[in-house]
Amino acid sequence: MMIGRLTDEVLRGVDRVTSSVSSTISETFFEPTLRLGVTGLSQAGKTVFITSLVANLLDRRRMGRMRAVADGRIEAAFLQPQPDDTLPRFEYERHLGALTGPEPHWPESTRTISQLRLSFRIRPGGLLGGMRSARVQHVDIIDYPGEWLLDLVLLEKDYAQWSREVLARMEKRPFAADCLAALQSTDPTARHDEPTAQRLTDAFTDYLRAARAAGLSDITPGRFLLPGDLAGSPVLTFVPLSGSGPRGSLAREMTRRFEAYKAQVVRPFFRDHFARIDRQVVLADILGAIHSGPEAVDRLGQTLTELLATFRPGRSAWLTRLLGGKRVERILFAATKADHLHHTQHTRLSAIMTALLRQSRDRADFAGAKTEALAIAALRATIEEEHIRDGRTLDCVRGTLLETGRQAAFYAGELPDDPMHLIGPARDGAAQWLEADYQIMRFAPAAISRKTGDGLPHIRLDAAAEFLIGDLLR
Repeated sequence: MMIGRLTDEVLRGVDRVTSSVSSTISETFFEPTLRLGVTGLSQAGKTVFITSLVANLLDRRRMGRMRAVADGRIEAAFLQPQPDDTLPRFEYERHLGALTGPEPHWPESTRTISQLRLSFRIRPGGLLGGMRSARVQHVDIIDYPGEWLLDLVLLEKDYAQWSREVLARMEKRPFAADCLAALQSTDPTARHDEPTAQRLTDAFTDYLRAARAAGLSDITPGRFLLPGDLAGSPVLTFVPLSGSGPRGSLAREMTRRFEAYKAQVVRPFFRDHFARIDRQVVLADILGAIHSGPEAVDRLGQTLTELLATFRPGRSAWLTRLLGGKRVERILFAATKADHLHHTQHTRLSAIMTALLRQSRDRADFAGAKTEALAIAALRATIEEEHIRDGRTLDCVRGTLLETGRQAAFYAGELPDDPMHLIGPARDGAAQWLEADYQIMRFAPAAISRKTGDGLPHIRLDAAAEFLIGDLLR
């Protein structure tokens, strides 16, 4: 029986490899496909980014920074059924309707993995271009929750290390006091019982929700916040505890479930989806982190640095790619919601993103991956204005407030010329900003009047698209 099972597994493995190689060869030589991952942290705007990107690639009048658009190389762009029949389709039409309808509103956040295939028919260039027929390039856009992305950093940690790190952070956060008290009063050597495990997990999940609401990015395990059909299962019923215990103890069971979470939830996601990504977008709401304070900025930087290590950056050899050993070739780090700032501050916002990722980004560049940092707004919700206050001219933006529906002009504060004026205090553990008070507003999407051929209004989305896929369309 054991030999039979092993034989079946080997044969299934051969079938998967054969199918994968055949598909890869077909795509490589006839209709090549690129898998573009769109990831980011909570409230960074992944859904809006994908919706606006697709809308602007279908109707390209606002995409002048793309060379293929400027040169007229794109004959057509069209949506096709996604190639993976087991994945939900990204609900592009529904999200576009939310942004462009009579009462525009932000679409729902990403709650599960989804996919969309956008195909291009490209006119050949060069001296012999007129003698060759148009070619097809597929771009498969993969969207998945940022909370799931964060779990990838758990793969290199054991339960004891994870527990130490989480408990140490909780000690510095007033909103974690109740949960921390419950965890610290629990005897890890006591015999495991399910009601206690569930009670502690409920308290820990409430803490993770509070951390996310406070603008913090260290909210692992991410599936606790988006459990799906795993809700209430043992693999989502564990908490960090200090100390170990004998067989049958609470600590031993928590350790087992932590390892099961990595093996049965995180690793399959990495293997089946994340590890197949060719190019990557990492979205981050840096302005929201700055508003939340130094700790949020510090945690954002550390989280992005940890995530970059999971991308395995570097350019794959042709044979390695053919056999499935992919490595991310290009990574875009995008600071979103640039429309909340006057354009004179966009360079500073990009510089902050670059500084947060400096060490890890240098490693990626050294390994052969191309990286870029941009300040973008996938959908522009504001216009710019100047206001005079106390004899000083302020560069403001005006938009519709999400909570009240009223129009308001807003000045967020002056970002520093030197990003280290923010990052330094954040890394030093400052409780608050000493020299400035950074504000944010929540704007609703503006009503859009589009002409034929227009996509959605944006800031530098065309530059982002040129970096990510521009070379494939020329």
